[in-house]
Amino acid sequence: MARLIFVIVLSVIMMSADHRTNMLDNVRSLFGLLIYPLQTIASIPTDTGLWLEGQMDTRQSLIAENEERRTENLLLKAQLQKFTSLQAENIRLRSLLKSSRKLSDQMLIAETVAVDLDPYKRQIVINKGLFNNVYSGQPILDAYGIMGQVINPGIPTSTAILITDPSHAIPVQINRNGLRTVLYGTGAANYLEVQNLPNNADIEIGDLLITSGLGGRFPEGYPVARVVNIKRDPGQPFAQIIAEASAHLEQSREVLLVMAQENAPQLISQQEPQQVPQQKSKPEKALEGQANHE
Repeated sequence: MARLIFVIVLSVIMMSADHRTNMLDNVRSLFGLLIYPLQTIASIPTDTGLWLEGQMDTRQSLIAENEERRTENLLLKAQLQKFTSLQAENIRLRSLLKSSRKLSDQMLIAETVAVDLDPYKRQIVINKGLFNNVYSGQPILDAYGIMGQVINPGIPTSTAILITDPSHAIPVQINRNGLRTVLYGTGAANYLEVQNLPNNADIEIGDLLITSGLGGRFPEGYPVARVVNIKRDPGQPFAQIIAEASAHLEQSREVLLVMAQENAPQLISQQEPQQVPQQKSKPEKALEGQANHE
């Protein structure tokens, strides 16, 4: 008991002296240096656990961030493709707008929704029909030239025949000299044929064939094809002439339909124009008077 009291009294005296004079700082530093290795060893499990937990969190965070960036990259690429498609579509529509300005008739823009896979036919399906005043024989074109004409107008969609179809023919003239002829489809993707043109006809490779307007079906002066090959056989009465279509028959998605005046919808006024009575000539009055007399 006396030892305990002595130790307590000694401790109080040492603490008071250390508090007032800091005489035990060196001793405390010495004991701290001796105890530091023990503290380090004792803290290893805790530090190791915290390090492993941090590594796991960092790895999971990196995996999640990487996945998020990958998803964002895919979305951005998809949007970029859409922007590229919209840009190309904008260019095509601008080209169609420039083409439509050449015509005085009302124009209707349509899109190609299907293509006939029959190798012996060249036909397409467009997304305009009777509700849009589409009619049989209506010419269609793109920004580069004549494509064909409507042959079967339906309610929601219509079928059109291309100028390269073997059963199609279109009256044309050579832009250089005005020589008229007829251009026939060959069934090939982009090629047509000029038939019944004599060997001595004034036609050359590179000549542009445009619509002549004969028959009133196609608007006059629009590109149809360009001559790419001519074979003149002295033993044959007619030359073999091959021309390449000016229109992008296999590529154009948007097309223009030429609306004839009698088929175009009346968008301004639905009132019938007033009939202005015409004055009759003197011979007509004389005949009318003679008929009444009889």
